[in-house]
Amino acid sequence: MGNDWIIHVLTDLRTFAQDNDLPLLAENLEASTRVATSEIGSNKKDAPLAVCEDVAEARQLFAPTGARRSA
Repeated sequence: MGNDWIIHVLTDLRTFAQDNDLPLLAENLEASTRVATSEIGSNKKDAPLAVCEDVAEARQLFAPTGARRSA
């Protein structure tokens, strides 16, 4: 799931605001959702494994067991 949970929370809050006659709050939450979506999407390639869940990319992060680094 990564950081996508925040999108769900913001969406729930926006729905609450709309249902409870809080139009300014709903508008700001919509803007926040767009910002969060953009930032999460742009950070996925540089994100930790827990966020990007890309096994091939994770293999590049770690040297094989027993591998020696040259100085």
